[in-house]
Amino acid sequence: MPEKTYDITGMSCAACASRVQKAVDAVPEVASAEVNLLTNSIKVTGDAGDQAVVDAVVGAGYGCIPENGDDLPAASATRENVAAAEMKEMKRRIIVSVVFMVPLMWIAMAPMAGLPLPGLLSGMENSVVFAFTQFLLCLPVVAINRKYYTRGFKHLFEGAPNMDSLIAVGSGAALVYGVVAIYAMAYGLGHGDMALVARYHHDLYLDSAAMILTLITLGKYLEARAKGRTSEALSKLMDLSPKTAVVIRNGTEQEIPAEQVKVGDRVVIRPGTAIPVDGVVLTGNSAVDESAVTGESVPVDKKEGDPVTAATLNTSGYLEVRAQKVGEDTAFAGILKLVEEASASKAPIARLADKIAGVFVPVVMGIAAVTLVVWLIAGAGVSFALSTAIAVLVIACPCALGLATPVAIMVGTGVGARNGILYKSGDALERASQGDVVMLDKTGTITAGKPEVTDVWPAEGVFLPEALGLEKRSGHPLAQAVAAYGEARGIEEVAVSDFEELPGRGVRAQTEAGVIQGGSVSMMRDLGFAGDYEAVAKAFAREGKTPLVFAGEKAVMGVVAVADTVKPDSAEAIAELKAMGMTVVMVTGDNPVTARAISKQAGVDQVAAGVMPDDKAQVVQEHQQQGHHVIMVGDGINDAPALATADVGMAIGAGTDVAIESADVVLMRSSLLDVGAAVRLSKA
Repeated sequence: MPEKTYDITGMSCAACASRVQKAVDAVPEVASAEVNLLTNSIKVTGDAGDQAVVDAVVGAGYGCIPENGDDLPAASATRENVAAAEMKEMKRRIIVSVVFMVPLMWIAMAPMAGLPLPGLLSGMENSVVFAFTQFLLCLPVVAINRKYYTRGFKHLFEGAPNMDSLIAVGSGAALVYGVVAIYAMAYGLGHGDMALVARYHHDLYLDSAAMILTLITLGKYLEARAKGRTSEALSKLMDLSPKTAVVIRNGTEQEIPAEQVKVGDRVVIRPGTAIPVDGVVLTGNSAVDESAVTGESVPVDKKEGDPVTAATLNTSGYLEVRAQKVGEDTAFAGILKLVEEASASKAPIARLADKIAGVFVPVVMGIAAVTLVVWLIAGAGVSFALSTAIAVLVIACPCALGLATPVAIMVGTGVGARNGILYKSGDALERASQGDVVMLDKTGTITAGKPEVTDVWPAEGVFLPEALGLEKRSGHPLAQAVAAYGEARGIEEVAVSDFEELPGRGVRAQTEAGVIQGGSVSMMRDLGFAGDYEAVAKAFAREGKTPLVFAGEKAVMGVVAVADTVKPDSAEAIAELKAMGMTVVMVTGDNPVTARAISKQAGVDQVAAGVMPDDKAQVVQEHQQQGHHVIMVGDGINDAPALATADVGMAIGAGTDVAIESADVVLMRSSLLDVGAAVRLSKA
């Protein structure tokens, strides 16, 4: 059954989303519809036409644009830069509102706070001037924020009140009462009734009307900024996928848009370019950086018959690949979809006013009416009874509810930032205290994320000048780790010539003393070398390290072990989390041998190795289904789905932008010690 997404404009709360949902569900031939308030969109499944869906949404009072970008006549907004335009417009409204609200609040609060006022605004004899000046300052704020009234009263009269309705009723009541008060004071001055003037002089609500509108607009602006982070993360994810591909058709190379590649096409992948499809290597050898998908920092050697994945990077050799999965069928596209769906499943913090708006407004209005009647029955005057009823409406306006989330974001971010911890929402700040399972990515989170030399055998390392001369000429990351090790220790390299790379095996070159070569254990066996080096290399491999063997023409000279090392503070941080009563799980795409070795060094409770990105999110869900609150900590693109799925996602600050944007908390100092600090701050 066909599925299509539509952009919705004008939604501001859960009540709005519910209204859109009901309107689209009522369209014939719509099998199902799912509104996403986070992305302001609706996914519709069924055979309904675009115009029918757009008409239903517009009829409910909102704008709607089909995903194909064809603006239908009924659509009330254009797709391009809608979010940016709304943010700009809200910012303008905030500036104008503040400019007029500040003097208004000064004038309104001065008599109560003992602050000075110009003589023209002081004293009972100037009450009308005092009140009318407030009215004039209030008008621009009301005018520039009039959409709350137009939308709020529209939905109220249609029997579907939302948060805008509450704002409109509360601030509108304050405004109307202020106008009534001006008339009452003018009447009192004209008839010498100074008691009437004095009563209304202290009962003006014009400042409340302006304050409600200004603070709600500020809250919505901060909320919109938080919502925009998800779309930014998705955009950055999509940017990682190559836009073009080089294919061989009819015997010639053609560069075409990546989306035009077909299953079965022969795709050319040159060094330094990203792979646009999932497929299998037909010819060539190379090292492919798969960190975007697996999170593993060490590139994987690829040869004929090996699989490759879209959005991974060909670092060195030339490859020709047979496309097996293209476009939305690739593993990388699956990661993108997982991030989008997981983010959408965690809606913005549901405000109480949004959830109960359907009954809250009529109940409040009923209470206000009862208040009016009771005071009238009790013998109070009409003006007093009216003022108490209006007070109920003003107090009931959900300005506190509307501001609770943005204020929590600001305060939480401020306090956390001083401790190197950035909370993105008040919800994340609260939920971090509930975590009882912490899942940690390996590469770049527990480990440094960069290969380093960990061991040299024999310990004297007399062969290192030859190894350095050989590896400095290779572009392989493992070779660069050896080169960096030698340079850091001031080892002088041996001059080499006739350097040659043996794809998937190692390297070879000529020196004055003869041929030197370096590579894998299997390469040395093929060359006929035997000896103690095999046992040494096997021991290194059991520890999760990659052994590089170096030999001359007749014998092996030594072995260098390279590995992604555990960060100095990781073990301490994990011990601290366990002391807090939390279960620590390491989730990695790396092989089980390396994973077990790292887990032993770091002291984690459980290990899940060989886990692909979609499986990482599944592991998180499995623990959640067991009743656990999961905190996921990661730094890579491959961690993004799990970060978005977890109850709280924490991104290492030195990680990718996508991981940071998908997370709820960012650990800016890139230290696992801050995970415990973030939880403690949340509990405090």
